Amino acid sequence: MLKETWYFVDSGYCTPAFNMAMDEILLDWHSDGKIPPVIRFYGWRPAGISVGYFQKVSGKIDVMAAENYGIKLVRRLTGGRAVLHDQELTYSVLVSEEYPGMPRTVKESYRLISRGLLEGFKELGIEAEFSIPEGKLETTDSAVCFEEPSWYELVVEGRKAAGSAQTRKKGVILQHGSIPLNMDEIKLFDLFIFPNDRVKERARQAFAGKAVSINEVVNEPRTFDDVKGAFKKGFERGLNIDLVPFKLSDQQMADVIDLSETKYGNAEWNYSR
Repeated sequence: MLKETWYFVDSGYCTPAFNMAMDEILLDWHSDGKIPPVIRFYGWRPAGISVGYFQKVSGKIDVMAAENYGIKLVRRLTGGRAVLHDQELTYSVLVSEEYPGMPRTVKESYRLISRGLLEGFKELGIEAEFSIPEGKLETTDSAVCFEEPSWYELVVEGRKAAGSAQTRKKGVILQHGSIPLNMDEIKLFDLFIFPNDRVKERARQAFAGKAVSINEVVNEPRTFDDVKGAFKKGFERGLNIDLVPFKLSDQQMADVIDLSETKYGNAEWNYSR
């Protein structure tokens, strides 16, 4: 079968506001027909906590603790619960809803796109599989992502290894997600508000059995670049595509920076709920 050519954007480490602005700009460009579908990889510097589009900050996120850790809060375009982006590889997929073979439903499009993640884990020698929850997913009041895997998220040894979120705007699917290399559970749970320390510690201990990072399940520690290379190959194989590097022009980069400052660096957007 003939492979389609998609753009590949390797952003390296960027600020939380820049990362979310870049995803939105790429969505707009693809919607306008200026660029083909895109796979993007990036890291976070400083570390960030992204909250879901509909998620409340007040009473859920410990903003002072985030500031003390030097963690910047940003609101995503996608839904779901808060994610700490620290020692991880983050991916974004931007593709038209009309792309040949792309399922119409969110659940099935998750499955197709997540083939790239499955193959990426295989490339690292990690046996991952799709999560297929039994019955209806249990919903909790927790604001923490990685508590429970959703349909077709990736699990390793029964624990969630990658968390993803998806939205559809302007005829384009944006799916992005977090692939932790290492996980600091103390820091993570310090970022959320609990009734008391006893409840917080109980939640943290329960969480330990539900989530896993790459370096917990490999024989030798993997770096950001190791993981990036593996998942690039994984997406090419899993989606049957060729990825070609895309470098933004000076003007395009200026547009991303402008959006990062006016929207994603703006408290009105980030703390509005």
